[in-house]
Amino acid sequence: MPDVAADGLRVLFCGINPGLMTAATGHHFARPGNRFWPALHRSGFTPRLLKPAEQEELLSHGLGITNVVARATARADELSAEEYREGGRLLALKVARLRPRWLAVLGVTAYRTAFDDRGAKVGPQTRTIGDTRVWVLPNPSGLNAHWTPAALAEEFARLREAAEG
Repeated sequence: MPDVAADGLRVLFCGINPGLMTAATGHHFARPGNRFWPALHRSGFTPRLLKPAEQEELLSHGLGITNVVARATARADELSAEEYREGGRLLALKVARLRPRWLAVLGVTAYRTAFDDRGAKVGPQTRTIGDTRVWVLPNPSGLNAHWTPAALAEEFARLREAAEG
C-alpha cells in the first residue's frame, strides 16, 4: 500500500495497517464504516469531506498517510507484537527522512506496542522522532465503539490546533 507522503508535512497520519478493502482499492481507510475521513473533515483539517479515492488531495493541505505495519489483514488483532515493533522501527526511519511536524498514530494500543510505551494515552506524547512531535489519536475504525464520531473529531481537532501553532 503506497504512502501518501512528502517531505515536511504538517501531519503524517499513521494507520495501524491496511485493511483488506484498502489493499484491494489502493486507498487508505477505504472501508465505508471507517471514520477517518469524516473525523478529518469535522475537525477542520480538510475543507470538505474527502473520499478515500481523493487521498492525494491531502498533500495540498500538508497532510499525509502511512501505516505502522504494511501487511493487510481483516483485523488489526491479526498482527503480531513482532510486526508492530518492526513497523515502529521502520516508521521512525521514515519519519526521520520525511520530517513532518507531527506524526499522528491512529490507535493507542498499536502505538504502545510499536514503540514499547505501555503508559501512552491518547494525546500528545513526550517522545519525538528527530524534530517531529508525536500525537496518539484513537483508532477511527467503526469497531472502536469507545469513541463516538463527535469525540473522535474533537481529538483530531486538538491535534489540528497544535499543528497550526
